[in-house]
Amino acid sequence: MGEALNGLRRSHYCGDLREANIGETVVLMGWVQKRRNLGSLIFVDLRDRTGICQIVFDSAVSEEALEKAVGIRNEYVIAVTGKVMKRESVNPNLPTGQIEIFTESLKILCESEVPAIHVDDNDEANERLRLKYRYLDLRKPKMQNFLFTRHKIASSVRRFFDANGFVDVETPMLTKPTPEGARDYLVPSRVNLGKFYALPQSPQLFKQLLMVSGFDRYYQITKCFRDEDLRADRQPEFTQIDVEMSFVDEEDVRAINEEMLKQVFKEVADIDVATPLMRLTYAEAMDRYGSDKPDVRFGFELKSLNAIFEGTEFKVFSDTLASNGDIKGINIDGHGEKFSRKDIGKLEDFVKNYGAKGLAWIKFQGGEVQSSINKFLSETSIAQIKQVFGANDGDMILIVADKPNVVYDALGALRCEVAKLLGILDPKDYKFLWVTDFPLFEYDEEENRYVAKHHPFTSPKDEDIDMLESDPANCRAKAYDIVLNGYEIGGGSIRIHNSKVQERMFKALGFTDEEAREKFGFFIDAFKYGAPPHGGIAYGLDRVTMLITGTDNIRDVIAFPKTQDAKCLMTNAPSVAEQKQLDELYLTLTPIEKNNG
Repeated sequence: MGEALNGLRRSHYCGDLREANIGETVVLMGWVQKRRNLGSLIFVDLRDRTGICQIVFDSAVSEEALEKAVGIRNEYVIAVTGKVMKRESVNPNLPTGQIEIFTESLKILCESEVPAIHVDDNDEANERLRLKYRYLDLRKPKMQNFLFTRHKIASSVRRFFDANGFVDVETPMLTKPTPEGARDYLVPSRVNLGKFYALPQSPQLFKQLLMVSGFDRYYQITKCFRDEDLRADRQPEFTQIDVEMSFVDEEDVRAINEEMLKQVFKEVADIDVATPLMRLTYAEAMDRYGSDKPDVRFGFELKSLNAIFEGTEFKVFSDTLASNGDIKGINIDGHGEKFSRKDIGKLEDFVKNYGAKGLAWIKFQGGEVQSSINKFLSETSIAQIKQVFGANDGDMILIVADKPNVVYDALGALRCEVAKLLGILDPKDYKFLWVTDFPLFEYDEEENRYVAKHHPFTSPKDEDIDMLESDPANCRAKAYDIVLNGYEIGGGSIRIHNSKVQERMFKALGFTDEEAREKFGFFIDAFKYGAPPHGGIAYGLDRVTMLITGTDNIRDVIAFPKTQDAKCLMTNAPSVAEQKQLDELYLTLTPIEKNNG
């Protein structure tokens, strides 16, 4: 039976007591982590969010407290009053390991059933069980530390922007459906029959309108929503650090954000971020690393082999070049001997996941050349390949020949996979860089038209404006992403502030005047009344936290996350709505058979 506090007040947190507190009478409250009954002595490890403290129930101190302690079990919530004493058997693994509490009185505040999962960092329960009992999972010190770190990041971000003249402004959660980008989560309106709100994918339009409104510097830490297929580092609802500034160019935005990152990483993780950060254009990042979010902690850079294999008799390579494809490779320098034929076979299977048809390889080992394409390699071509890669004995070249985008995707992923397999990635080595000059458009083969690479409000480079209609494929954007260890943690751009350029942008995207006005009329109208040059950036708070804490699962740093199929196992959301609710919204559900073929 639980007991009320009856005026009892906690004096200290469990993890805060030290030798300096010896002799004090304290009141601690928390959860029973472990209990050991030795008859006339019972030892309890009491846990709260700050740590663990050993509690001693001794018949010589209080027979009543000892008798009560006989009945307590793991995860009972208790309050103890007692004296801090020097611990006889010191535990060097605990910050409180020098002391223990000899209990004078015990209150059982709440009993607990046997927990469905162990509240222990070493618990090996599968993730679905952990998510079902998330409130137990969150009692683990490791999980709590993830969320404490998240709090520290958000707090540091707020302090930085507050100190630099930014205004925290909330933007709507119920807004207009957007025609571009990921799918919206739609919310039916009861009072506006047949119409829908959308949950925001981003506060993009509103933060730009705040610049039109003259707020000059805005920030917000806000929820955003995207109804898209999930990955390990994606969630349907996520938290964005959103920033916008007026009267700025790209350099201004990058400079202040570098200072923000410098402060946050120093305050939260004691990491010194050297500024200015490394910069790569999009074209250079793709050419060297096969990715617009490259991990630059290691080499294995892509090199072109097109010229070397011109006129080759190897049909795979000759057909690739004839169809304007690419032949590129990476050098796993100094690690070739670590990969057997079987290992290379696994790497071939890996690149096939990215659309590649195969993987050729060349090993330089013991003064000999071993290769899957040996009979097509002349002494001249081998010498040329060695020169291109600066290859030495012990190296291994991995080659993909395919469409340019497939080559980039496959080798970009392969270099990271090999680095992981070799164990050469230091999680405490933080390598930031800006990727700049993105393409303004990308071609959508399904829609058979160009779509915005970022969003329709990104400004083209000044020198590329005249190519909007005539050469959209080569238009570059005033866009920039901030990348950390192979993850995009933030992205932004200078926005279009000239209404004439915005009209041209809509036309380049295939919008008629009527479509543009229907979808963005309010936005277009606002820009008629004087819009300052402006730009900004948005960071994924979840992803930043994931990287600072060193976990590889974004769900670890979100209190109540969704699964890969966008479900909450704890609340069983999404769930069926009652018929009354559907009737109020005038919604009728029509069963549709899924085609599983």
